[in-house]
Amino acid sequence: QVQLVESGGGLVQAGGSLRLSCAASGQRSTMGWFRQAPGKEREFVSAISWSVAITRYADSVKGRFTISRDSAKNTVYLQMNSLKPEDTALYYCAARLGISTGIRPSDYDYWGQGTQVTVSS
Repeated sequence: QVQLVESGGGLVQAGGSLRLSCAASGQRSTMGWFRQAPGKEREFVSAISWSVAITRYADSVKGRFTISRDSAKNTVYLQMNSLKPEDTALYYCAARLGISTGIRPSDYDYWGQGTQVTVSS
C-alpha cells in the first residue's frame, strides 16, 4: 500500500511561484502530478520515474514547472514558476507501480488527497 501526502498549495499572484511536495510511503516506480479545475476533467501535469528520474510534462506547463524527487526523503516536488490564472486547480500527487511515465489518471494506482493552488490575476 502506498500513502501520499501533498503540501505546499496556496494563493499566489500571476507570475509567482509555488512548490508542491508529496511525501510517499510504500513501493512505487513512478510518481506524477495531476490537476483538476472545477467542472473539468483531471489532467496530467508531470511525472517522474523514481529510479532514473526520467521526467515528462504536459505541453501547458513545459518550461514553467519542474518535477524532481529526493530519494532520501521519499518526496517528490513540483516547482511551479510563472504561474497563470489557468493553473488554478486542485493538484493531486499520484503513484504507480509501472515504470513508464503514464499520462492518464487510470495509469496510476494511488492518489493523495490534493492540495489547492489558486492563481489570481
